Amino acid sequence: MSPDEWESLCDRCGRCCLHKLENEDSGDIYFTDVACCYLDEESCSCKHYEKRQSLAVNCLVVKPDWAERFHWLPSTCAYRLIYENKELPEWHPLVSGDKDSVHLAGISVRGRTFRDNEVAEEQLIEHLITWVN
Repeated sequence: MSPDEWESLCDRCGRCCLHKLENEDSGDIYFTDVACCYLDEESCSCKHYEKRQSLAVNCLVVKPDWAERFHWLPSTCAYRLIYENKELPEWHPLVSGDKDSVHLAGISVRGRTFRDNEVAEEQLIEHLITWVN
């Protein structure tokens, strides 16, 4: 897969931009409703995508060879689905042909998050979420 094809898998849901907590004993990952302050809440993409790594040290750069680290991504993520040999859902823009289908399906974080520059790190535990989609 070319770098452009790999990038095209991103559905712009914004869920990878959510802060996550890991249980050190079990390795389980828990998502919060606290998003990186660089996330554009309307488009659900990074405002500074090209320099995101220098701005947000914990920003994930998803690569095809991630293997077991794909569990850091939401179960709906195309990168994870491809790794798990699963089909892309019908709401995925590559399937639907509509870049807004991810928002219409309620998969994206649009309108559902707090900003990380407004929530203290020790408060993240109070922001754990479980979204059905």
